[in-house]
Amino acid sequence: MRALKWFRELIFRNLVLKLLSLAVAVVIWALVATEPELSTFTTVHLEYKNLPEGLEISSDPVTAVVLELRGPQGELRGVGEAIKPSVVLDMSNMDPGEHTFQIGNGNVKLARAVQLVKSVPSQVRFTFEPRRIHSVPVRARFTGEGMNGYVIAGLNVEPKEVEITGPRSRVGRITSVLTDQIDLSNVRGTSEFHVNVFVDDPFVRFESAPEATVTVSMKKK
Repeated sequence: MRALKWFRELIFRNLVLKLLSLAVAVVIWALVATEPELSTFTTVHLEYKNLPEGLEISSDPVTAVVLELRGPQGELRGVGEAIKPSVVLDMSNMDPGEHTFQIGNGNVKLARAVQLVKSVPSQVRFTFEPRRIHSVPVRARFTGEGMNGYVIAGLNVEPKEVEITGPRSRVGRITSVLTDQIDLSNVRGTSEFHVNVFVDDPFVRFESAPEATVTVSMKKK
């Protein structure tokens, strides 16, 4: 009897609030169920994960795709704002060479009520290469030499070499890196310049800060 009494109290306690909550839930469900289904397009940036250590992407990558989505009007209204679809490519177990990734339900994350119709493009391809680290000489660049009657008599660059890293084939094509241009049009005697160094390949980067100190001694022509 006590158990029955406890059960009745549990059922009928705050009965009005429980019935009101149930009614609200039913109304919300009815609104969603009868909401018109629409389609839309949205642009999504590609993301990736689990790229093996020591492997580099050496091809010009596709950075974004267009998704055609279908779903209730209320859900699609928030796409790109509160609800952000994402495309995440799993690159684990990749080895050197070309690899194609299909874009579909397996790697597109959407709100539960939204469906993927298609992706443009429907697949993307990447080329992978082993990472290489290589030392190359630093070459100083000048402008305005001789304009004031003085020319370079002595030159020293520190560091003389820097380490670069990136996809093996691209690193192999780099024979030197260059400093920003140094203006000598008003330089006499010995001067020291602190300049940045750049590498002419967006896939290749420096292992440390790309800076150099250039010391120049000038003499009269």
